[in-house]
Amino acid sequence: MFGRSHAELMPRIASSCSTTGTASCTNTTATGTCCLEGPGGLLLQTQFWDANPSTGPTNSWTVHGLWPDNCDGTFEQNCDSSRAYTGIASLLTAQGASSTLSFMQEFWKDISGDDESFWEHEWSKHGTCLSTLKTSCLPSGSAKGAEAVAYFQTVVKLFKTLPTFDFLNAAGITPSSTKTYTLSQITAALKSGSGFTPTVNCDGVNLNEVWYYFHLRGSVIDGAFSGINAPSFATNDCPTSGIKWLPKSGGTTTTGGSSPTSTTGGTAPTGVPSSFTVTALRSSGSTSGGLLSGGTWSTQTLATYKAATSGSGFTLTTSKGACAVSSGTLTCASGNSASVFTAVTSGSRTLLAFNGSTAFSSDAVPSGTVQETVFTGSSHSQAYQLVVTS
Repeated sequence: MFGRSHAELMPRIASSCSTTGTASCTNTTATGTCCLEGPGGLLLQTQFWDANPSTGPTNSWTVHGLWPDNCDGTFEQNCDSSRAYTGIASLLTAQGASSTLSFMQEFWKDISGDDESFWEHEWSKHGTCLSTLKTSCLPSGSAKGAEAVAYFQTVVKLFKTLPTFDFLNAAGITPSSTKTYTLSQITAALKSGSGFTPTVNCDGVNLNEVWYYFHLRGSVIDGAFSGINAPSFATNDCPTSGIKWLPKSGGTTTTGGSSPTSTTGGTAPTGVPSSFTVTALRSSGSTSGGLLSGGTWSTQTLATYKAATSGSGFTLTTSKGACAVSSGTLTCASGNSASVFTAVTSGSRTLLAFNGSTAFSSDAVPSGTVQETVFTGSSHSQAYQLVVTS
């Protein structure tokens, strides 16, 4: 969802630490230094899902923080009141990290609307406890607050490697007011996406937080984070079954700043007419049929799709029923719990998008009466986009 290569997310300062040395928490008797994080060597990248009131994009989790827990699960906090900086936005801007700030303004949100206080809290409570970010570890001549700027840049960079929304959707787990999931389904999906098992937290039965765990080689400024499975002392604060992942009540849909961009905003307009057909535009630039009423790709007479506003996007139905994406496959059928789509403008065309992406694919190009299954993403051999045709 987010881009992976952003020059503005490079640290404004650099450490002189090796990224191949001792990993944090592997030697519990070692003292924290400028190049070995301690005692808080168990690093947690924590994420929120705020459904109501909602914060951040409707198709993304948001940043909670980066926490240095001790290797036994305890932690220190508020370690240096002299560096409890305020005015984080001004600090980032003054030190050339305005693009990091822009990302934070979209993805690092306070549920009460006071983002500045939230950022200040995360830095003061957690950031000041990082041994590799002590002022004595900074390069000579570093500006005041340079270590805090590096902290926020590192948190953003790490968060961008962990698109929790995409990990869950790839396993057919989608926000819904009616669907329920088991804890094992959720943790398996997150492990499949990230490579390691996090812990998940719930507010009652509602999924609302994920914690990913890391060890670190080198400095928080520019070190190497190695993902690990949740340690044995970490427990999931969710029931084993009946977990709901509620949709956000409002907001925008993000494409990570790529072009074309999604139609965003409130409940109207949806960006599409109330009734339309869907044509398949292949990567070669040619059109080949489109979607039938069951959500399959065919060269036969195209079906009529009807759109109804839902949050910042819309749901689709055909004569067969509601359209949904499950495990990466599009179907329209009775009994489906409708997925939310968005519209993307590309030149003179309006494209369908799911989770901010306009990429769809199939295993072959249809001909005659043959119908091909439609998959989200471009991992299958025939890639195309779906064009709204009035």
